[in-house]
Amino acid sequence: MQTIDTYNFKGKRALIRFDFNVPLNEKFEVTDDSRIRAAIPTIKKVLAGGGSVIAMSHLRRPKGPTDKYSLRHIIPILEKLVGQKLLFTPDCMGQETAEMSKNLKPGEILLLENLRFYSEEEGKPILPDEATEDEKKEIKAELKEKQKIFIDKLAGYADCYINDAFGTAHRAHASTALIAAKFPNDKMFGYVMEGELKAIEKVLDKPEHPFTAILGGSKVSSKITIIKRLLDKVDNLIIGGGMSFTFIKALGGKIGLSICENDYLELGKEILDEAKAKNVNVYLPSEVMIADITDFEVAKTSNFENVTTKFSNIYEIPDNWEGVDAGPASIETWKEVVMNSKTILWNGPVGIFEVAKFANGTFNMSKLLVEATEKGAYTLIGGGDSVAAVNQFGLADKVSYVSTGGGALLEFIEGIELPGIKAIRE
Repeated sequence: MQTIDTYNFKGKRALIRFDFNVPLNEKFEVTDDSRIRAAIPTIKKVLAGGGSVIAMSHLRRPKGPTDKYSLRHIIPILEKLVGQKLLFTPDCMGQETAEMSKNLKPGEILLLENLRFYSEEEGKPILPDEATEDEKKEIKAELKEKQKIFIDKLAGYADCYINDAFGTAHRAHASTALIAAKFPNDKMFGYVMEGELKAIEKVLDKPEHPFTAILGGSKVSSKITIIKRLLDKVDNLIIGGGMSFTFIKALGGKIGLSICENDYLELGKEILDEAKAKNVNVYLPSEVMIADITDFEVAKTSNFENVTTKFSNIYEIPDNWEGVDAGPASIETWKEVVMNSKTILWNGPVGIFEVAKFANGTFNMSKLLVEATEKGAYTLIGGGDSVAAVNQFGLADKVSYVSTGGGALLEFIEGIELPGIKAIRE
């Protein structure tokens, strides 16, 4: 298999799928450029090797072309980070795009417009409710043929293909997986993808022990497969955030109005029993910050700054109070576990970190991972909210690896073969 370090890019046009799905403010300015920064080493490698770059990505989920989701908004920050001007084409398919790619000179960068302006990218047909089954089949067949043309045109712009978009590796879309077949001997991963795979495989396949997984977020239901797979790998499992209340209630605790998935109480017990059978130590919160939500709607208008809070034993939360963050006693217990670990995987915050008043637990957990990293542990943080948290706290560069993938990382941990990875490795 070709790699970005062994491939000869001299005189070659490299079509590179990036994940430039970045947040924009009301002025269409990039507010978090981490995904763009992550792409720069791959771009520079191709250019340094005498090649040129045709960059492509999606941005959000537009219902067709719209300036709101145009990739032209990322041009200023991309030019600043790469250190040169770039060319931009306002579509992916037109004659102008074909000419610009054909005339691209070594050292130049061409950015294509948002791929999802075209339904061919995702390959999802719009099926009217009133359409008959035959009509639906016809619509699907027509889109499939259009998608083939879409892929052929994109592939025709370049001499080689690089997938560097781990965040979309779990999607079997035209630009993330299907197009790879057009470059049987000239396809490879970029540095983001290579880094992601090495980091995740290091944690899942060759972890140093003790291995601790920290799982948070709001729902147990979204993490069941992950938990079950990790029980065969980890020594310790720390469960925090909203999902912890389902386990606490399953154990007979009083959780007030805290978030809870009542349909998963029995499963929660089963998971805890399975962990015990496999000698996995499970650490649930012992103490949480709780908020009096009697005037919840009023509190929301002030971003909860005026809400009444106190700390409570997690098993004894009063009625009309809701658990919103991990308390100091929980953090202290978790600290001992984290500090004695050699490998740590963290997915999901342990409180509602988006609200400043409820962010201390997640902030302190972030600091624990920084301390553990400094002590020599390998720390991998993944999942959209966890990554957002460490970026918000300015600690992303103080842990071993921060994944750029959300859903892709979770599916990889679950053991699902990701289309974007399979397409390169085949």
